[in-house]
Order: sequence, then C-alpha cells, then structure tokens
Amino acid sequence: MAINITMPALSPTMEEGTLARWMVKPGDTISSGDVIAEIETDKATMEVEAVDEGTIAKIVVEAGTEGVKVNSVIAVLAEEGEDPDDVEAPEAEAAGGGEKSDEASKGDEDEEAEKPAKSEEKQASDEKPKKSDADRTTSKGETAQKPREAEGKDLRKELEGTSPKLADVGSGQDRIKASPLARRIAALRDIDLSTLEGSGPRGRIVKADVEAAEPGKKQAASDKKAADTPADTPKAAPDGLILPQVLDDRIYDPESYELKPLDGMRKTVAKRLTQSFMQVPHFPLNVDIKLDKLLASRADINEAAPEGVKISVNDMLIKASALALMSEPDCNASFTDKGIAYHKSAHVSVAVAIDGGLITPVIRDAQNKGLATISREMKDLATRARERKLKPQEYSGGTFSISNLGMFGIKSFGSIINQPEGMILSVGAGEKRPVVDDAGEIVPATVMTVTLSCDHRVIGGAEGAKWLAAFKRYVEHPQSMLL
Repeated sequence: MAINITMPALSPTMEEGTLARWMVKPGDTISSGDVIAEIETDKATMEVEAVDEGTIAKIVVEAGTEGVKVNSVIAVLAEEGEDPDDVEAPEAEAAGGGEKSDEASKGDEDEEAEKPAKSEEKQASDEKPKKSDADRTTSKGETAQKPREAEGKDLRKELEGTSPKLADVGSGQDRIKASPLARRIAALRDIDLSTLEGSGPRGRIVKADVEAAEPGKKQAASDKKAADTPADTPKAAPDGLILPQVLDDRIYDPESYELKPLDGMRKTVAKRLTQSFMQVPHFPLNVDIKLDKLLASRADINEAAPEGVKISVNDMLIKASALALMSEPDCNASFTDKGIAYHKSAHVSVAVAIDGGLITPVIRDAQNKGLATISREMKDLATRARERKLKPQEYSGGTFSISNLGMFGIKSFGSIINQPEGMILSVGAGEKRPVVDDAGEIVPATVMTVTLSCDHRVIGGAEGAKWLAAFKRYVEHPQSMLL
C-alpha cells in the first residue's frame, strides 16, 4: 500500500514552509534516515529525512513551492512489491486539514461552472422562497404568491445562448468567495462582485446576492467609498496586523524605488513583534554599569586561555545574566493563560542579526557553563544562524534575552520582549565617562547603559530592579561569578 510523505512540522509554531529542493526523484529507492528534501522555514533551512523505505512513486509538490501547509502530502512512496506506476497521487493541498488551495478550489469551481446550463437552470427553479404574510392571503382570501416557476424561466431565458463566462474573483488572500452560478450571472449583468456581501456559508456570494444587486448603484457606491478613502489609510491584514496600503504613485514615483517582497522571516518577525508590542504591557528599567574590572578580567582570561579560545564581553554578560536569574528566580518567568511559569534553569536567548531579519539562538543552562563553553557555543550558533542552518530547538525555548548593540556605538535603547519570555536586556556601548568614586573624586571610568524591558504581567518594578542589581554586581565584580 502506498505511503504518503507529508510536510513535517519542524518547529512548534510552524504552519507552512517552502519546499526548497528535492534530493530524490521518482523511481529512486530510499531507506529510513535518508535525506529526501530541504525545507525552508521562517528561520532556517532544514533537511528532511525519510521515515519509511520504498520507491518514490510520485512528487506531489514541486521544488520551489512556497506556502506548503504542515501535514499536506508532498510525495507518495511505493512499498516493496508495489508498482510505482500504479500508485495514484493525491492532489496538492494547502492545509493539513484537507482544505484545498486557491488553485484547486478555483479548478473545482470552474469544473462546476462548465456543467450544462440546464443544471444551473434547474438549480434556479428549484430554490423556493419563504412566503410572507402578505403573499399568503389577499383581501379576498386568495393565495397571491408569484409562481417560482416563472422566475426560474426568466433566469433560464436570460442565460440561454450566452457564453459560460465567469466574473473574475481574483486570487490568493484577496480571492472573492462566490458560487459559479453567481459568477456567471455577475458577468452577464456586469456586476462587480467585490461590491457585494455574501449571504452564503462563510460569506460566500450566492445567486440571490447577485440577483438583488443593482449594478449602477452598487458600483457608484463602491467608487464613492474608494474616492473618499485617503490613500494612506491603513487596512487590516488577514493575520490581524495593520499594514499600509499599496504605495501611492502621487507620493512616490514608481521609478524612484525598488519594491522587495517580504520573505517568510520578515513576515514572521513583523507579526510576532507587533503582537508582542501591542499585547504585552511592558516597562523599561535603566542602569549604568562600570566595566573596568570586567574588561581587566577578560584580558587576563584571554591571556591564560588555550589557543583558539577568546572570550568576548558578550560571553561574560551572558554568564552574568544567567547567574542573576538564578539569584532572582521570580524574574526567570513567563506569562501563560493558565498561570506564571517559573523556569528552573536559565536559557539565555541572544539576538543575532542575519540577512533578512533577526534570530535568537539559545545558550541553555548558561548558569552551569564556563565562559569557554559559552564562547564556543555562541560562535557556532551565530555562524549557523547566518547560514540559516539552525534547528528549531536551537532558537526556541529561551527564558530571557540579550540584545547587544554596543559594537555599533549605540549608547542606550529599548528592545521589544521576545515572547513568551518575561524580560529582555538591551546593552549599549561601553564608553569613557566621568564618575564620582567612593572618595568623592571625579575620575574616568568605562561605563555602559543597559535597559531591561519587563512584562508587567509577570515582573513588577521591584523584581526587575532586584535583578538589575544582581546583574550589576556580577558585572562590576566579575570574580563573584566564580563563587
């Protein structure tokens, strides 16, 4: 019996991906564990391994196809003793639940529309309206309902001898849902379907909606609405984001810019950061930290370190933040609908800028790792992140985040919380500043400003301040990290 190979879910949040490349072709024999394809998610490119063994009978989804839904069939495998030529491949799907793609749905509608006009006429004559009180009885007590058959004959007469042309319904997310009969009537009567509201299931436009439309008035109303709407009025995107409309040619000459479509990562980053900024009640806490002792300790460590090991300031900040989370466990927390999750270990997410977006690889159990281990893991994760080769478990599951822009000379900034984490630390550049020492003298010191953004549903101002005090203590007295 043939085995369906489906689009795998490569991360807990993955809903769809791009089938970048097939490593096999029809007729190839595969075994369990063989790499058969490469899948691009919003964060990385991953290899897919075969689970079963057999012969590739059919490729359902071609290489390069975008938006392939999780659990949809992408190929069919023939088992031993089964003729691959006899295997029937299912149609490509757009969703794991069996929902068809726009193209498949359009094909079904077109097929339905090509049925003999007689069946459409029968459909028109079979639909009977409910009787109103006025229709049921006249002043003489006689039935006054207009025969439905006459109305059906009028529609048949109107459709008779016409071409099977269907009104355009667009494609993709902007596709208008309308029955084939409604589309044919709309094309015949020159009715713009985009001006109608459907009364059918899930807002589908049906015959009754088109018959009730008045083309002139409807179109005029639509044109007036469009004319009264400012060019820069935002519209709601399908996923709930507020996005600007198409660039107005009256503001920007089309030849003056190059429009680059959003890739999967940009869409995901935009969606999640917008949700976090709008849904998480957050507040910032700022503090200045002296770096002189940490810089001196780093120099001593690197001088004594074996060849190939070089500790960065960021490595030491990762360690300090993890120890501060252990010192203030109330801050190592996440908000959930069922309650607050207090994490038992410090999994530190580190923001890494990559081509086309941002990713946060995670240093797990950072409180238990030495600086050399953190440095080695961070270099490896950052390198593979820029190549989009990270596995989902390597960039998800963090309990706290660090974003460092100090290398760019940024003095201070605030970051958007990386849900479901409760806090994110924004690290500015270390610079020479005049400070007052314990003796009251003004002396130069290397100082950096950090900003802690907190989810107020989980962490209060006092808890955030305690965490910053612990973090500052570890940074200003780096030897305390050894205790």
